[in-house]
Amino acid sequence: MPAARPTRIQQKNRAAILDAALDVFSAQGFRGATVDQIASAAGLSKPNLLYYFPSKEAMHGALLTELMDNWLSPLRDLNPDGDPMQEIMGYVHRKLQMSRDFPRESRLFANEIVQGAPRIHAALSMDLKNLVDDKTAVIQSWITAGKIASVHPYHLLFSIWSLTQHYADFDVQIRAVLGDEDPFEGAPDFVDTLYRRLLTP
Repeated sequence: MPAARPTRIQQKNRAAILDAALDVFSAQGFRGATVDQIASAAGLSKPNLLYYFPSKEAMHGALLTELMDNWLSPLRDLNPDGDPMQEIMGYVHRKLQMSRDFPRESRLFANEIVQGAPRIHAALSMDLKNLVDDKTAVIQSWITAGKIASVHPYHLLFSIWSLTQHYADFDVQIRAVLGDEDPFEGAPDFVDTLYRRLLTP
């Protein structure tokens, strides 16, 4: 017999818990976060929270599963049949947009990586690696055809990740330096110029 569909209030509570967990995990990391902190942030009692998620690990796992799928999506969209410069620049700007729109998710991912990726190592070594291998082969084919400059495809992707995600992961540092200036006002033009100059044959 199929399980009953969650009620509207159950769906609302589950979403509130995951949103609160994202706040706490992205700020405190997995080790520093507690179920009590998450319950308080969600506006629920601890027993009520544990009705939906039996442990801190369960909440963290649910967030990481959703995050990995969303995080890989921009790279999946790199079209082998498209214009190489437009495809790569589109990827750069999608990654920058994700840092602007999903800073908590970026910091959650960064915290997990810094701790050795104990909960997503299998996904990194399989899903991520397979996708990156496939897309770097596409980039290499564009290089071989003379459509973009000769660069190391893997290190190109690494640099895009580090540059774009820096705006989310080191937001406090960036805003301390820039003051009232919105970092995402100048960033798109800068990364566009940087990578176009790097990749133009």
